[in-house]
Amino acid sequence: MLARKLLNAGQLANEDLQKLNDVISDPFELDARNDLIQQGEDPENVHLVLSGMVCRYKVLPDGKRAIVALMLPGDICDLHVAILGRMDHNLGTLTECKIVKIPRSTIDDLLDNYPRIRRALFWSTLVDEAILREWLVNMGRRRADRQMAHLFCEVHARLTAVNQMHDALMPLTQEELADILGVSTVHAQRVLSQLRNLGLVTVQDSRVVVPDIIRLRKFAEFEEDYLHLEHSAVADHQS
Repeated sequence: MLARKLLNAGQLANEDLQKLNDVISDPFELDARNDLIQQGEDPENVHLVLSGMVCRYKVLPDGKRAIVALMLPGDICDLHVAILGRMDHNLGTLTECKIVKIPRSTIDDLLDNYPRIRRALFWSTLVDEAILREWLVNMGRRRADRQMAHLFCEVHARLTAVNQMHDALMPLTQEELADILGVSTVHAQRVLSQLRNLGLVTVQDSRVVVPDIIRLRKFAEFEEDYLHLEHSAVADHQS
């Protein structure tokens, strides 16, 4: 899973691929709505998501939650957090997840002794920053219905890139959508209803289903270039 994602940064040698496979050891499962690490803690490991969805979030003094990033299969959560020393945010699961803990020493080894992997990991960090920029544009300038549609398109593209997009199902609840978009749950429900009325999404068992991703991308004015998935299944599907 990790190797599949990092191949978007360019070619990796066989020894690189073997090393990345060796990193994936002793995975553990965690139910939804559990914290991997909390703000203020000193991280001993970096977390790799093998399945499910993890979020980076902050909690305001009034108890409201702001989700500021999503980590999907193949994503490493906070690759360089050891440099900071203490967590300035929380990491929590949104769905049932399979996670691998990667010790700091292993990350140091990858960065120091495997130049192609180092470049790929830096690429991954830059893509995380590009996604954050796009989210800021969404919140500041896009209409609410297009903002939500844009998010669905992004999640769809990222899951497709690692062959984890199943049954056109978005693993996000309405409450989680509200925390991502920075609106109330009631407002998120209203916006989702607008997309349903337009025939762009449906809802099954509290999860959003995208019946026609091409139509949704057109409505959201979605351009996936900020995801830098030129070598992924997304690019193959569109070619």
